[in-house]
Amino acid sequence: MNAKSDLLDTLGAWILGLLWILPLAYAMWAAFHPPAYATRFDLTAPLTLDNFVQAWNAAPFPRYFLNTFLLVTMVLAAQLVLSTLAGYAFARLEFPGRDLVFMLVLLQLMIMPDVLLVENYRSMSWLGLRDTVVAIGLPYFASAFGIFLLRQTFKTVPRELEEAARVEGASPMQILLKVYVPLAKPVYIAYGLVSISHHWNNFLWPLIITNSVESRPLTVGLQVFASTDQGIDWSIITAATLLSAAPLLVAFLLFQRQFVQSFMRAGIR
Repeated sequence: MNAKSDLLDTLGAWILGLLWILPLAYAMWAAFHPPAYATRFDLTAPLTLDNFVQAWNAAPFPRYFLNTFLLVTMVLAAQLVLSTLAGYAFARLEFPGRDLVFMLVLLQLMIMPDVLLVENYRSMSWLGLRDTVVAIGLPYFASAFGIFLLRQTFKTVPRELEEAARVEGASPMQILLKVYVPLAKPVYIAYGLVSISHHWNNFLWPLIITNSVESRPLTVGLQVFASTDQGIDWSIITAATLLSAAPLLVAFLLFQRQFVQSFMRAGIR
């Protein structure tokens, strides 16, 4: 029975892997070959980097990369600070209404972000932040998922460590920074990858709140390749897409072990 179950699990993993790798394989093929070979497979097709050069010159990629980097860094920094403080409070501090407030935080996980687009747009307009990188990231500074994840992680830390630090004269903030945060390092890495990936690829909200190149991230900037009057050039589009996705692919390859292990450790307990 176990052997049969393992075989089914392996088969399912291979199927999912193929479904994931096939679009990437096509993108790699089209990006590194002339446009004439973008839609047909020919082993004799010549390799070329012209598609990447044309894609880079067709759009202000340096500005898009800068905006995206500033966006994901700003959002991640705010999320880590707020989620750490809130997660610690929900895990270890006693205060009136704690469970009710935590239930309200969990309720946010059930609300689709698209439902809040209109209200977020009105709020950013009222604050005078429209068409800025800050406006893209501000609605995401507080993360219900991050609070929940860190709360579950902090609850697994033995109280004896906290009590020992308190006996040594450590303040609550010192206990948080020197006891809880170091033990949650794998979780921070995993959450960081999730947050960066989400906001790196977010499209709808940045499209709505920005109007100019000076504040647009990569995802919105890529639409210039699909709005030409000369038709769609799949070689250029795939090259531009690979340029925008390359940092994420590299980050995942570097931290994939920590990414998987941290979620295994941060299971609901």
